[in-house]
Amino acid sequence: MNTLVWLAAILCILMVLVGGRKGARSFIALFLNFVVVLMTVILMLNPHNDPIILTLMACIGISSINLFYINRVNSKTGTAFVSTLITIAILLFLIYLISKKAMIQGFSEEEVEEISIFSLYIGVDFVKIGVSMIIMSTIGAITDVAIAITSPMREVFLHHPHIGRKELFRSGLNIGRDILGSNTNTLFFAFIGGYMALLLWFRDLSYSVGEIVNSKVFGAEMLTIFCAGIGIAIIIPIASGINAWFLTRNRDKQQIL
Repeated sequence: MNTLVWLAAILCILMVLVGGRKGARSFIALFLNFVVVLMTVILMLNPHNDPIILTLMACIGISSINLFYINRVNSKTGTAFVSTLITIAILLFLIYLISKKAMIQGFSEEEVEEISIFSLYIGVDFVKIGVSMIIMSTIGAITDVAIAITSPMREVFLHHPHIGRKELFRSGLNIGRDILGSNTNTLFFAFIGGYMALLLWFRDLSYSVGEIVNSKVFGAEMLTIFCAGIGIAIIIPIASGINAWFLTRNRDKQQIL
């Protein structure tokens, strides 16, 4: 416990020294996001609550904290927020279909022995729980990409106020292309790094490559990585288009007036 406190203190000090007030707000946002996730999990324990609706509400809360609390309310955070919600809505529909088809819901064979003493009839739709888990794993990356696109686009527009909507949209796509590869790789290594112990466990169980690839645990992890990458790819044109439309629309209105 003392180690965790010291690490949290070091992180807080570094974030404040490097980021100033925004760094302090970012540190506080970590705990606010933890509270949102914890409350969502607690509410999911009630079988009468729909996990999909709870996930949508949690995504709205997390996006609001990451965008409006850290970066304040302005045009870039507003368009990033709208882009995030549109992307999440698309992903929810896509991930629900894929999860049902891939049959990754529920517990894997490796986990059955550990939970065999418990009742599996808990009255929860595991397909929806699987969808919620994937969405919650990708919301942070999607929000980061959204603000990483809208913020430089706003700077481009401020330095070139007469730029056309199509040119501004292309600028957003070019920014997004630079982000796409690095963020996708970051997600891949973040998830795989967390499952190194699982890969060692597979080795102790003498699993072949085919058995590893076809295992439910590995499939669920890869599905999360692919869906996160799809979310990042989807939000780039959405955020670029919405932000370009919003910025040029306000300029055209002022010219008319």
